[in-house]
Amino acid sequence: MRENNIIQVRNLSASFNGRDILSDVSFDVFEKDITVILGGSGAGKSVLLKHMLGLYEPREGSIHILGHDMAGLEEKDQKQMYLRMGVFYQNGGLLNSLTVGENIALPLEQHTDLNDELISRIVWTKLQLVNLPNAYGLYPSQLSGGMLKRAALARAIVMDPPLLFCDEPGAGLDPISLASLDKLILNLRAQMGISVVIITHEVSSILRIADRIVFIDEGKVIFEGTLNEGLESNVEHVYQFFEKGKL
Repeated sequence: MRENNIIQVRNLSASFNGRDILSDVSFDVFEKDITVILGGSGAGKSVLLKHMLGLYEPREGSIHILGHDMAGLEEKDQKQMYLRMGVFYQNGGLLNSLTVGENIALPLEQHTDLNDELISRIVWTKLQLVNLPNAYGLYPSQLSGGMLKRAALARAIVMDPPLLFCDEPGAGLDPISLASLDKLILNLRAQMGISVVIITHEVSSILRIADRIVFIDEGKVIFEGTLNEGLESNVEHVYQFFEKGKL
């Protein structure tokens, strides 16, 4: 049994407007793993992510991240926790009125006392990490879809968080750009030792990057294990998911 779990979700249940969305969900995320949360549309993946990010309070159960109970944190401790959790949203979330460099610098300007020169160096270093060294002075509207994703990823890691959450990072990308983004995430994990939680339904992406998978169906965990265990699973929905993705 592995002990280096940095996220522990235990017996999590959630409901909205009288409808159960999550039911007794339990799983672990381990240090330096890429863990993919997958399942069909409406399975509860996004609601689960919002609970892990502290945007929703659990109706029942608990979520511990990096040793802290997310529901029990005081406001100042909650803010410190958020600085240790990078979030990469599918739409990028960059501000169109700011350059790429200015977008990436925002967290450093808001949460540190670093001077402008040092902030600029850090931003440039992160842009190099995501293979966008020439995008510093460009605006988001000047970037392709794949470049926008990489710029958003640079902003998500600018504070060197030990944990990165990715919400459908490959949405809208062509197969070549998606493969490039997957390779980048793998490289960041190798270089930064970062742990990654990804929500995606892209089978090709899952096969390339996942160490472990958590399969959600109708708000319940029906499989948790390594990718290879998932590929060999006889759980019907898991088997069908991967078989259809190969077509």
